[in-house]
Amino acid sequence: MQKRYPLDLQFFASEKTEKATPQKRQESKRKGQVAKSAEVPAALIMLGGILLLNFLGGWILDRLLAIFRINFNQYIGWEWSPSNIRTLFEQMTFDAVIIMAPIMIIAMVFGFLGNYIQIGSLFTTEPLMMKLERLNPIEGAKRIFSIRALVELLKSLLKIGIIGFAAFSVLWSAKQELFLLSQKSIGFSLSFIGSLVFKMGLVASIILLVLSILDYMYQKYEFEKGIRMSKQDIKDEFKKAEGDPLIKSKIKERQRQMSMNRMIQDLPNADVLITNPTHYAIAIKYDAETMEAPMVIAMGKDHLALKIKEKARELEIVIMENKPLARALYDQVEIGDYVPEELFLAVAEVLAYIYRLKGKI
Repeated sequence: MQKRYPLDLQFFASEKTEKATPQKRQESKRKGQVAKSAEVPAALIMLGGILLLNFLGGWILDRLLAIFRINFNQYIGWEWSPSNIRTLFEQMTFDAVIIMAPIMIIAMVFGFLGNYIQIGSLFTTEPLMMKLERLNPIEGAKRIFSIRALVELLKSLLKIGIIGFAAFSVLWSAKQELFLLSQKSIGFSLSFIGSLVFKMGLVASIILLVLSILDYMYQKYEFEKGIRMSKQDIKDEFKKAEGDPLIKSKIKERQRQMSMNRMIQDLPNADVLITNPTHYAIAIKYDAETMEAPMVIAMGKDHLALKIKEKARELEIVIMENKPLARALYDQVEIGDYVPEELFLAVAEVLAYIYRLKGKI
């Protein structure tokens, strides 16, 4: 019968106030539910891209200028034909891949790194599985106009405001040089604007990285809050881990049945069955050529003892009543063990009597 609690106790039992257990965390991870901020890989990708442009900017500029030169000096004089168009397309595609490959590689590496440092290695298809509740417009509207959506909007506005202010501050600090660019050469102006853009991008990416760390801490807090468990949840998980009592009892019963079957199979090899006479039954086997001492090959108590004695009568095994010896053997020996030294003399006397009955001695 299910135990009933007062309403106030039921409320506290169902309130999710406990930290998630390791099993709950593993289950959430298998479903793809982890603490993760999308801002971390975005910030790292931006930072990696800015650093890449700083180191390879000159090389990329040379490649672009080479493309323009060959187009305006060589390709422009070609006759338009299918073969020429194909050659032009292949060459332009190859040049574009060469220029974009470092950028794409950096984006992939830093994007992977941004996710790996947050959740480690994780591969699951659970989030990709189709769920009909996702097509529910009412639930979708609830997600759009939820408190979480409002928090995400405020975070985005705050991020835009901070990064915009930082970029404006960089421009404002260089306003004097910007106003004098009209008096400078084109090469100097391009170099100055390039360094200014790099500075703005570096500042923005660093700020975005700091904000992403704060966002990760917030996402982790929300995740921990979301996977909290009630005391009843922990009890149910423990029961599940321990197993259903009914199933456990059936398993134990099956194990007892298998053990009894093994003993019944080994029972024909027994030389004598020592009984108590109704509570205990111990089957003894001894071969002087191969065994160093008598061995217990079957034993049981109460109902199992009766089964063993019935089978022993069918096999015409000698049954000898010896209450002290039967109880001592049952208490001190397991199936497959040799008879201990303190009981060896008593068992030897029984075996000697059996051998005399069978005419072996």
